[in-house]
Amino acid sequence: MNYRIRYFLFLILDLFHALVAVFIGYWLFNPSITFFPSFTISLVSLFFSYQILSHFLHLSTRIWSVASVRDLLPVTFAVNLSVLITILSQLLIQGSVDFREIFVIWLIFYVLIGSSRFFIRVYREVKDSQPLGQLKRVLVVGAGEAGTILIRNIRKKRKHEYDVVAIVDDDPNKQHLSLWGVEVCGTTVEIPHIVQEKKVDIIILAIPSLGKMEMQRIYEQCKRTKIKIKTMPKIEDVMTGKVAVHEMREVKTEELLGREEIKLDMEAISKKLLHKKILVTGAGGSIGSEICRQVLQFGPKQLILLGHGEHSIYTIHLELVENNQFRNIEFVPIIADVQDRKRIFEVIEQYKPDVIYHAAAHKHVPLMEVNPKEAVKNNIFGTKNVADAAHHFSVSNFVMISTDKAVNPTNVMGATKRIAEMIIQNLARNSDTNFAAVRFGNVLGSRGSVVPRFREQIASGGPVKVTHPEMTRYFMTIPEASKLVLQAGVLAKGGEVFVLDMGEQIKILDLAKNIIRLSGFTEEEIGIEFSGIRPGEKMYEELLNSEEIQEEWIYPKIHIGKAHCLDENQLLQLLEELETLDSQNLKQRVIDVANGKGWFINT
Repeated sequence: MNYRIRYFLFLILDLFHALVAVFIGYWLFNPSITFFPSFTISLVSLFFSYQILSHFLHLSTRIWSVASVRDLLPVTFAVNLSVLITILSQLLIQGSVDFREIFVIWLIFYVLIGSSRFFIRVYREVKDSQPLGQLKRVLVVGAGEAGTILIRNIRKKRKHEYDVVAIVDDDPNKQHLSLWGVEVCGTTVEIPHIVQEKKVDIIILAIPSLGKMEMQRIYEQCKRTKIKIKTMPKIEDVMTGKVAVHEMREVKTEELLGREEIKLDMEAISKKLLHKKILVTGAGGSIGSEICRQVLQFGPKQLILLGHGEHSIYTIHLELVENNQFRNIEFVPIIADVQDRKRIFEVIEQYKPDVIYHAAAHKHVPLMEVNPKEAVKNNIFGTKNVADAAHHFSVSNFVMISTDKAVNPTNVMGATKRIAEMIIQNLARNSDTNFAAVRFGNVLGSRGSVVPRFREQIASGGPVKVTHPEMTRYFMTIPEASKLVLQAGVLAKGGEVFVLDMGEQIKILDLAKNIIRLSGFTEEEIGIEFSGIRPGEKMYEELLNSEEIQEEWIYPKIHIGKAHCLDENQLLQLLEELETLDSQNLKQRVIDVANGKGWFINT
């Protein structure tokens, strides 16, 4: 609507309000009212004083369709001051005032002015809340701030698809109270019953800050209902404009691990990384790229991104440059293969990093079973090249990414990683460099991991293929893994193997069922098939063997163990031998050595 037309309409409306208020005020106490001077004085002074105040308080330019309670304050001030001016006008002109009439005039004028403004908002909300088609019946979990924002926005959104029919909350003080007209019907334990009673189509979790243990507990209740489960975005993401309140997302698999993320010693890590040169090998991979992102929080001087894959290094380099364009950090993309010893030495000599995070490795278990020579070249000799260069050029800290598969390994990948651990343990004995290894379980979302594969199978209509119904694995998120790497670099004193306390192992079958449910399907719709254990796989994994286990944590949620290691001569003889063996003998040799068998060559 044109501003001038809008202003004129409000002017006519306010004149009508003033006329009604003054007329009723005088009529109540003088039914035989005539247009004598007192009436005229009250009407003119009330109307014009309000218009002048309205102009100076910008009341005519406010968008009343989105007005809040706070917008009533200037209206209240303008009305009160207008009535006060009316009283003074009557005293100056007539010399007397009937305060009964003034009180009625004030009350009616205030009610009419306020209600006319807020009628616009009420009309807009009623109009916008008209449903378009059949809506999905929603149960909201959480009657706190997030739940309030969610329900209000669902109600206000014109083309919404949800109808909130019930709320659950574990706060006993909120039971049977209402939030935007929706009753808090019970606690989270009652979710299955409420879903059935209210014929709910979808559950929305409105507790973005919920801890993982609580999230897992509530999810277990929701899972019993066999309906779709979603969660609202974090409040900070809404406030910063990253997402809208009504943009629901699926519950992420990592949110159901039932383990709180590790807390870092930020001050100690900052001392290690602030204004330092940091080199990350395998920087284009899942773990390597996340390490780069985490390192940036601590203000390094230079971040050297080393990797073999041209596209992956280009991608992470571009991301980091674009997201950190206003920070004084130099990013150096390096295309190099850790197997190329001369090239690795050249890079480390040229850039002289203070800290090296060695994430480059071949990690795919079945693939390495049929390519043992590549596993040995990359995981053993590649690690030796980078570690030797770090030692030779006196790099302050070297942290290698290892795996739980290095414990009592039955496959080539795990065995080569265990021997890589031996290499850095051996170097740590007589080096100025602090060497350490960090063992991870399976990382959710990394390339080649089971979760993306399950999602692809679900997207194609199923079935989801699980190797064995009893197979279990430890799981952690990529950020958790990367943070542990940074913490290990601070804790390292030489040759340690750090391990995160990862809680209980998770059945792969249960993980598959959860992902199916989180994708909005039932197990019957997608189906699950058992494909059999693949070459080199174990039914379960270990993080430390019986000789390495230490009950106490060196840091909250972090264990430390010093595993057996070959002496320097044995290690050199082993490496020479590995270069001469064929694939079959090579495979068995690395597995035997990693398990402590055949410590001496040709015995």
